[in-house]
This record gives sequence, structure tokens and C-alpha cells, in this order.
Amino acid sequence: MRTTRRNPLARSLAKYVVTARISETELVTPTMQWIRLVADQPISFAYRPGQHIRVQLHDPLSLYGIVRPAETLRTYTIWRFDPAERAVELRAHLYEGDGIGLRWVRSVRPGDPVTFWWPQSDYHTGDASYHLFAGEETASAAFGPMTAALAASERVYGVLESENPAQDPPMPGPHQFHRVYRHGASAVASEALINAVTTLDLPADPGAAYLAGEARTCQRIRDHLVRDRGWPRTAIKVKPFWAVGKRGLH
Repeated sequence: MRTTRRNPLARSLAKYVVTARISETELVTPTMQWIRLVADQPISFAYRPGQHIRVQLHDPLSLYGIVRPAETLRTYTIWRFDPAERAVELRAHLYEGDGIGLRWVRSVRPGDPVTFWWPQSDYHTGDASYHLFAGEETASAAFGPMTAALAASERVYGVLESENPAQDPPMPGPHQFHRVYRHGASAVASEALINAVTTLDLPADPGAAYLAGEARTCQRIRDHLVRDRGWPRTAIKVKPFWAVGKRGLH
């Protein structure tokens, strides 16, 4: 009798993989989709707000995955994790384009099976005298859970850019974000967001900064903090979610 041998690499990685089903989807704004996954089994991974999961769109250990490794996994920040309900919630931005991650977000429906890999990344808050957050709509998926987890007594300075007020993603928790708008201007190296950060009345001493979203905008804000405000680079965490012409960043 012929037996099927399981890939030993798949066996060693299985403990980091969760199978689930989509339970609900909903538009949060005209350009932001909320997706709720419910795992088939209890999940007990360590998690800190700001971390992401990797959704498996093609098996990375299959022939397709070996030939096209960049077309297998896509990264999504965890909006909310509820171990009691075995639920992981995501927010994904419906930006322009046609990548496999975007097609999945647009097409996914309740009942669809999904496989994802455990949370990872060190993009989360730490101890600091105050916290600075700056990014556009895509960054809100990380900033929401990160700021909601901070105590109301923590000092938080937040700038969040959107195309217009109708596309403002709602944010949880007690901390308020200063909202700025592009109104048709490019989100790449966004002048609206950069100007808002450069004019912030921040304490003289550095705190901790979390920059996310479009790559060039993040770079320019980081350069401003280092060059103009004297921040050490180690006090700044950068998470480029997307860049023009590049796929699979987030």
C-alpha cells in the first residue's frame, strides 16, 4: 500500500499555523474593510497590540509557493484579539491596485476558510515619557489597538491623515488624534501629514515615535524627528505598510 509522506518542514511549522473561517465582514469607511476570523481550535499565542498575522493565500510549501514565494502570504495588523471567542479581527484598507492581498480583502465572505500564521513583529509600544503616532489610513489599523491599550493617563500625540472626513477611520480608546486631509493630493511623501507633524508642539525631550503607512512619508517624518528635533533613531519605530510599485509590504 502506498503511503503519503508529509513534508517534514510542514510538520515543524504546523504549531505556528491556525486554521479559521471568516465569520463577518463590514465596511468601516468607504475604503476600509473589517474582517473577523474565528479559529477552528482554541488559540493561545502571545500577542501585543500592533503585531500582525500573515494570512496564507497560497501554500508556501506547495510547488506554486516554491516557484512564486512572494505570492503566498500577506500581512495584516491585528485590530482585536479575543482568545475566549477564538477570534482575530483585522482592518484592511481598500487602496487602488490589484495585488493578491487586495483581491482577498475585496472578495472574502463569511464562511470562507482561511489559514494564518501566528502574530509577529516588534511594532508595539514600550515604556516612554510620551508617545507620538503619525500615519495615514493604513496606519490606523495598527494605531487603534496600540493607543487603546495605553492608559488614559499616558501622554499621546497622534496625527492621522485621510483623503477627506468621510474616510476618517474611527479610533478606539481615550486618546484623540489630530486629523488632517489630502483632498486629492498624493499620499506619497504627503505634505499634509509631514507639515502636521513638524508643527506639533511636542515636549523638548524625545519620547517614543511610531510611524506607519506610506514608506516615503514615514522616512521624511523620521528624518525630521532626528534632524530637527534631535531624536535618537532608536526612539523611532517605522512600519512602511506600502510603497508605490512594491507588493507584499503589508
